[in-house]
Amino acid sequence: MRRRRRILALDGGGIKGVLAAAFLDTVETATGKRIADHFDLVAGTSTGGIIALGLGLGLSAREIVEFYVREGPRIFDQADAIDAKGVTQAWVAKLRAWRRRGQRLAWPKYEPDALRVALTTAFGSRTLGDSRLRLVIPAYHGDKDDVYVFKTRHHPRLQVDWRERVVDVALATAAAPTYFRAHVMPSGAPLIDGGIWANNPAGVAAVEARSILGWKVDDLFVLSLGCTEETFDVPTSAGYKDLLLKSTELFMRGQSRAAAGTAKLLCDHTEAAPRYFRYQIAVPAGKFSLDRVEMIDRLRGLGASCARDALPTLKAIFLDTHAEPFAPADVNDPAQPR
Repeated sequence: MRRRRRILALDGGGIKGVLAAAFLDTVETATGKRIADHFDLVAGTSTGGIIALGLGLGLSAREIVEFYVREGPRIFDQADAIDAKGVTQAWVAKLRAWRRRGQRLAWPKYEPDALRVALTTAFGSRTLGDSRLRLVIPAYHGDKDDVYVFKTRHHPRLQVDWRERVVDVALATAAAPTYFRAHVMPSGAPLIDGGIWANNPAGVAAVEARSILGWKVDDLFVLSLGCTEETFDVPTSAGYKDLLLKSTELFMRGQSRAAAGTAKLLCDHTEAAPRYFRYQIAVPAGKFSLDRVEMIDRLRGLGASCARDALPTLKAIFLDTHAEPFAPADVNDPAQPR
């Protein structure tokens, strides 16, 4: 019997990534199994990329949840808003938040220094080549105006990215426009958040599996985790004023639907024989945001609840057997993809 190939795809979403991390933590706690032992390929964009990199370096889902809880307020510089005990402190925090919203019109809302420190503490000086998993991490090259995808050494043609420091890869994929400035790699390449084209990386992962890795269509099963989706009424006769504040949500939604469609097609998903499993929670507009750190606990609760419902399916499809151990390809082998 042929080995089943299982893919984990993790959406972008800023601090909302704690939802996906909590989902995985609940699964690991309930089953006693490590997520990293059961997936053949993991794709993550932005905050999903940070989770993917953590899993690849051997962190448990619980450790990744703790990373968000501990570092989130510092990364988004809102610790004073959360810990404020007096009226004066609370008003100072609000004034800082208003000022930050205003400055976002001209330059990024946050400096990346706290994120860099947090990632360095978590990942150290390790490189993408230290990953125990096959990884695909989307970003975007500002100067080339083109997509840029970091990949582990899972094929002989992939000869460069494995040398990159994990901290640099994480800073690049998480450099969300208007929130953080582009991350300049050691090579000089300015990279920004892969979420501008692959916030849901399920399609990218499925393409990688079928083209570069040469896996068969009927071997593929995809688990796709979102970071909430706002209830949204698509305007069918709207002017500029109606779409100005909704355009980002509309574009993200369209990209996610396209990614899902691509993944379904490439893994031969049908309603009768499902192979693409998407877990995405619909929430009221404005309830959560990429940097609303005071909602971390609520997001953790949503992730745990979603995993509780999904467990029977996950145990049957994704956790029944171990994945084949990842052995990096020999970069000196001239073989080309099938």
